[in-house]
Amino acid sequence: MASKQESRLCALTFFAKLHPGDVCGSNGLPLTPNSIAILGRAQKLKDLQDEHLCQYLDVIRGKHERTIVVSEFMGLSLEDYAKRQHPLALGQILRIFYQVVRGIDVLSRHHLVAHNLEPKHILISRDGRQVKLFNYGLHHMTKGGCYVPFPIGNIRYMAPERVLGLNGNIKSDVWALALLVVELIFQIELWPKLKLSNVIRKILAFGRSNGVLEKIAREHQCYDRYTALDKELRQLLESCLHVLPKKRPLPGELLKHPLFEAIASEMSKENELLESLEKDPVPLLMRCPLSQIYHLWQLAGGDVQAELKKEGLIRSEAPILGLPQIVRLSGVSVCPGRSQAQLMDDRVVPLRLQALLQRLSRLPANVYFPLLHSPRFPAQNARELQALPLVIREKDIEYQFQRVRLFTRLLQGHPHTAEQLQREALVDVPPLLRGPIWAALLEVVPNGSYWKIDKYTATSTDRQIEVDIPRCHQYDELLSSPDGHRKLRRLLKAWVTAHPQYVYWQGLDSLTAPFLYLNFNNEELAFLSLFKFIPKYLQWFFLKDNSAVIKEYLSKFSQLTAFHEPLLAQHLASISFIPELFAIPWFLTMFSHVFPLHKILHLWDKLMLGDSSYPLFIGIAILRQLRSTLLSSGFNECILLFSDLPDIVMEGCVLESQKMYEATPKSITHRQHALRLHTVHDLDIGVDDVELKHLQQEQCPRISAKDVLHLLLNNPSELALVDLRSIVEYGRVHVPHSINIPFATVQLGEQRLEALPVPQLEAQLRGRIVVCVSNIHQHSVEFSHFLVACGIPRTCILHKGFNVLHSIEPNILISN
Repeated sequence: MASKQESRLCALTFFAKLHPGDVCGSNGLPLTPNSIAILGRAQKLKDLQDEHLCQYLDVIRGKHERTIVVSEFMGLSLEDYAKRQHPLALGQILRIFYQVVRGIDVLSRHHLVAHNLEPKHILISRDGRQVKLFNYGLHHMTKGGCYVPFPIGNIRYMAPERVLGLNGNIKSDVWALALLVVELIFQIELWPKLKLSNVIRKILAFGRSNGVLEKIAREHQCYDRYTALDKELRQLLESCLHVLPKKRPLPGELLKHPLFEAIASEMSKENELLESLEKDPVPLLMRCPLSQIYHLWQLAGGDVQAELKKEGLIRSEAPILGLPQIVRLSGVSVCPGRSQAQLMDDRVVPLRLQALLQRLSRLPANVYFPLLHSPRFPAQNARELQALPLVIREKDIEYQFQRVRLFTRLLQGHPHTAEQLQREALVDVPPLLRGPIWAALLEVVPNGSYWKIDKYTATSTDRQIEVDIPRCHQYDELLSSPDGHRKLRRLLKAWVTAHPQYVYWQGLDSLTAPFLYLNFNNEELAFLSLFKFIPKYLQWFFLKDNSAVIKEYLSKFSQLTAFHEPLLAQHLASISFIPELFAIPWFLTMFSHVFPLHKILHLWDKLMLGDSSYPLFIGIAILRQLRSTLLSSGFNECILLFSDLPDIVMEGCVLESQKMYEATPKSITHRQHALRLHTVHDLDIGVDDVELKHLQQEQCPRISAKDVLHLLLNNPSELALVDLRSIVEYGRVHVPHSINIPFATVQLGEQRLEALPVPQLEAQLRGRIVVCVSNIHQHSVEFSHFLVACGIPRTCILHKGFNVLHSIEPNILISN
């Protein structure tokens, strides 16, 4: 349609009001900058999508309290359109009237008001068919002007109650709209030569008369047009211009007026006709959601601030010019320099899409609508780019375009596309769609339950929540905003209320923050994602007495560290640097308390695809990056190192953890307190729950007989089975290709493999999963400790000893 073809992006900018430098809030902390408060409030506007509202796409916080708003823009403003089409026909005016009413009706249903309706904030497509409200969110994002040093709205169109300083409501917009229509019908400009003070007097003088419309007509020498006006239209305008707001109609009531019935019917038929006659004149890119177009525009090199600088809306000023000329002894400035920050420049800067269209012109049309079940999806060049580092892929416009389009289709088809979604997410997750993709991976189904939870009644945890929130990822502007604090508080209280069996532990705020960050405008999705995430990875962690759960988790972490990094595990144990000293915040918050948000997002992209054991491998990957430093450090140096963790290369951490996760048999990671899956196949991994005291005494993990048999049958070259039974028992029955080292003949005092009576033993063990087998469990435990001390990786113990192989698969054994 023509309106889609004209759709483009634009930017405008303004400054927030500065706080006095020495003022603090009630908590003793400096006040939140007004620009951050604006940023938080503006997020609600990004959710508004209606054919009569220009979509908000982004709000950027710049230097010195600057706020930049990126919005949809189309056609011409009503001001310019009326000049070109002067005079407008009555039918066209009513059509504009009707569509603007529909726009403010949408705002009223979202409990919003425009309060700045004027000709330049109403956009009309060049063919005159579509009308949209523009810049309607300024009043909301600035909290009615509290956060900016300039007034909101044009005084000429303000309703009397707003001129008197009252807040007004949606009926104030009805007044403003009626005045706009009056200007078009009478072909006038209201009070064009009067000063603002006189305009205010004129508006307030309406309070002494009932016929506002007649009075305006007489003042502007339009009484003849007033008397010639259709009676029904005149009554409608008079009702909209009633001095008392309660006697004005609501937008919903206006839409039901008989005057608009013909227009509504005509517009409906036009839309159907245009859709049927459309011959695809619109570039395929313009059929995509505007949020995707803006994201791709940025990847194509688009820079909003650079565009504003070109147009002179961002100007560098010498700091000395902003100094006041006189400062009194009390500290009050007199005659401060006139700064750009005190002014409102309402110029609109278009963001040109030519470069983006040119970059994407080489792509075939089929990538805009990928066929999910076709063997040829996605495009070949996307497959080639998948070998590049993640940071490059996330900046590549063609690659991101294909990934966004593909995941858009997969999300639309979810849950039927769940398997394909997981496969593609294993490659990477496009940042633009990360929130809904995570929700889909967690099998979240919004059902309205969040809104039924009591999030306001005072509880015993409120005080701790209030203390934690101002410290939770406050470097992020969105989470540090007042709206961010309110939303995070509601999410935390809702989770605690929904889980009476749990208590609030410090760290839950950090765990919630990534979900809020990605779903800032969808609290329910954020809550349900957290609701699903915690039992999957942190089952029972938030019990009042969680000591058994934490101890089991850390014991398993120590065993897996010894499994993959034996020398490092041996060194940390020798200096008594145990996981309790550094790893509890890692796992209690799934690393969200340790790393900044941008690293957490990439880490959790992979975490979402693994089971509850995956975080353990992330912890080992972090230790592996710090390996050389840790091996040369004592206890005190390690404490200092982890108190201020060095920069971790997150992509390397993700790759290492993924490799270890895939190479580790599932029974080795088994925990008693992990979430049990529903299927018998997943439950039956062949390892019973091991008592905590035994787990803490064993340095190496246990492996199930089923996993050993699986390796023997499918990948025997990956397995080295060390049989510790006597020569007689081994000769009677044994596993083929196993290595017999009778425990009675072993001297474990010398921690070197050469002391064992087996030639080239190290060559037989390196690069394999080493399983210690015996009929006496303690023999396996002691020998596994010896192998770890010798630096042999991937050492484990057969659970239940050699005899378990008889009961599971006797045919695999060789007997004499």
